[in-house]
Amino acid sequence: MDVLEKAFRKNGLVPLSVMFEGWQWISSNEPIETLEDMNGFKARIMGSKLLVEDYKAYGMVPTPMSYGEVYSGLQMGTIEGQINPLFAIKSMNFFEVQESLTQTYAEPFLGIPTVNQKFFDSLSKEKQEEMKQWWADAVIPAAEWIEDRNQSDLEKMLEEKPELKVIKLSDEEVARWEEKAETVYPKFLEVGGDGAEEILQVLQKDIKDAKEALGIE
Repeated sequence: MDVLEKAFRKNGLVPLSVMFEGWQWISSNEPIETLEDMNGFKARIMGSKLLVEDYKAYGMVPTPMSYGEVYSGLQMGTIEGQINPLFAIKSMNFFEVQESLTQTYAEPFLGIPTVNQKFFDSLSKEKQEEMKQWWADAVIPAAEWIEDRNQSDLEKMLEEKPELKVIKLSDEEVARWEEKAETVYPKFLEVGGDGAEEILQVLQKDIKDAKEALGIE
């Protein structure tokens, strides 16, 4: 958080936490089961240079489109798929015009509660720490809540559309996607600019430390 705060303060903001809001899922008509299935796949993702480079590395053709146009884009075949967390796929009814959902474990959907820097700095150190601690304490309960919500939404989608195919990539297949993702790291540094290398290094160390602490390989 200290490293993130340095970057955010350049824009007059202070980050308070990083909240996990579920994994992103790929919805498509043709099932996405391997990396090869991504070749030429035309899909809508959120507008981010980093995401565009990431999905291009998987072979996908990222297609810009406003969020409100995605349903009609899927319906009319302007795009072949889209990428969003389950709660968004359910609430926007994207699943109605798609045949498959794929979990690649490639992209978590994250929220960063943020406060105005001038306001935050006007508070006492005690209040600042209290605010940060409140959000830190909310991370796990919020993650558990959204996981329950996403599972509930998935069940509801399958009730409405039993033929919807749900795919979760194997560990072996995920490893192949990881290799492709790592080729984009230099582009991350280029797009991220000053301080990006430090953020990437700290993020990778945090992930490594978390895996060791949780016994995850």
